[in-house]
Amino acid sequence: MFHSRPKCVDEVAFQDEVVAVLKKSLEGADLPNLLFYGPPGTGKTSTILAAARELYGPHLYRQRVLELNASDERGIQVVREKVKNFAQLTAAGTRPDGKPCPPFKIIILDEADSMTGPAQAALRRTMEKESRTTRFCLICNYISRIIEPLTSRCSKFRFKPLANKIQEERLLEICEKENLKYTKESIAALVGVSDGDLRKAITFLQSAARLNMDKEITERAVIDIAGVVPPKMIDNLLHICFTGTFEKLEVAVRNMVDEGYAATQILSQLHESIIERQLSDKQKSAITEKMAVVGKCLTDGADEYLQMLSLCSLILQQASHNN
Repeated sequence: MFHSRPKCVDEVAFQDEVVAVLKKSLEGADLPNLLFYGPPGTGKTSTILAAARELYGPHLYRQRVLELNASDERGIQVVREKVKNFAQLTAAGTRPDGKPCPPFKIIILDEADSMTGPAQAALRRTMEKESRTTRFCLICNYISRIIEPLTSRCSKFRFKPLANKIQEERLLEICEKENLKYTKESIAALVGVSDGDLRKAITFLQSAARLNMDKEITERAVIDIAGVVPPKMIDNLLHICFTGTFEKLEVAVRNMVDEGYAATQILSQLHESIIERQLSDKQKSAITEKMAVVGKCLTDGADEYLQMLSLCSLILQQASHNN
């Protein structure tokens, strides 16, 4: 999967503004402190790694780039010691191959939104003191979790979820390179289940390829691997909600949960179907409000069967207002 990563900034898909600014910076060999934010699988880490490779070349890359992830220790102590020590090393302005390279190092802090407040505050001081020799790149999903003094010191770039067409092109490219057999429907299914997250789509493709060695990757295989509830099942559940009785509904919900489908997955697919249904705005708002409550309860560890039953009962109730 990781050999599908872009090797240079030009190969980054769909993030045109970011690529344009980075290319200008690479030409001038100066880089501001960066803050990349946006949903997972949109190319944040890949972009900065590709930029660093272009700047330093393969030989200097390891000496000049420090990457810290959320899984690494990243409390206030680490910021003070590891980051500080790395930031204090001076850097020469040429590469072993003779090309000029910037006289600074890059520290990449991935998943920076999971750093504690005090650790972020400690980073603020280091950022200022070491600005001559070091550039920071913070990467996060939620910019609201980064403290204001840090965001104001960085150039901010939002990474958009990838458009379906772009995802499709990348997946087809990978299929060609890896000599995989696929159908049009299976690629469309991969794009559908990944919600703009290319990494997720590539992971599902990898699993489907392993499952169907030398055989064609089918839409069915993709849906099974992704743990998505088959659309027929969702339609059937909604059909019972709109036309059936509570007894039938109870059986349908019980079967669905017993099949092992995650309640959160059922919830998100029900949400999509309800939005597209011919219902009044009042009914849609009542149902989606209930969905928000059920989502919160599921996150808090409530019983999946009871929560789904409670949601479907409300849909049943709203449908009876229609009749």
